[in-house]
Amino acid sequence: MHDGITFEKQGLPTAVICTEPFVTSGVAMAKMGGIPDYSFVVTDHPLGSLTQDDLKKRARDIAPEIISLLLN
Repeated sequence: MHDGITFEKQGLPTAVICTEPFVTSGVAMAKMGGIPDYSFVVTDHPLGSLTQDDLKKRARDIAPEIISLLLN
């Protein structure tokens, strides 16, 4: 989240992805970083135990949201 906010402040579009348990922390970091309405993509938790095929499916599922963040 910190990197995404830093890049956005520099004018670089970003798409931060976090899993559900970290949404509250992400919102707090956005507020502390001075972008309280900073949008990010939320996906199911966990990621670490997924197979490569499951990770690819998850990436395909959230790709439209990522693209939207990068283009807006």
